[in-house]
Amino acid sequence: MSCDAAAALAFLWLAATGPVSPGAGLSTPPSAVALEPLFADIVKRAGALRAQVDSVRAGKALPPTFKTQIGELAALDMQGHLLLARRGTDGDLKCILRGISQDLPLKLEAVTAAATPKDRDLALRDMAYLLNDNVEVITAPSSAPV
Repeated sequence: MSCDAAAALAFLWLAATGPVSPGAGLSTPPSAVALEPLFADIVKRAGALRAQVDSVRAGKALPPTFKTQIGELAALDMQGHLLLARRGTDGDLKCILRGISQDLPLKLEAVTAAATPKDRDLALRDMAYLLNDNVEVITAPSSAPV
């Protein structure tokens, strides 16, 4: 399965399950990569950005550093993809990280280009789901070797 197809399927599945706190209800420990510094940093940053998006949806202003932080997270997701590719990993995580790295700037553009409050809220909601997915795909228990 191509990375694009795998990423699309994973995004649809994760979006259908809705937001969940990292680690909530897990009966098994998170995947081994979640403990590695790069992936732990991605989880930490995505979680913090998700909290910022939730604050903006609740009426606060978008932080001036938000755009930069989204760019940095996208770059880290691509680094994670490349690291897993160098390891010869043929799992979904590699592809999903690449997809997220490509989608983050698009979601940011949608947030900044939104013409109405309703459009902005929808764009922010989509950004929140993507950031949540970023956490969940890394912290989900692994069913295959990474």
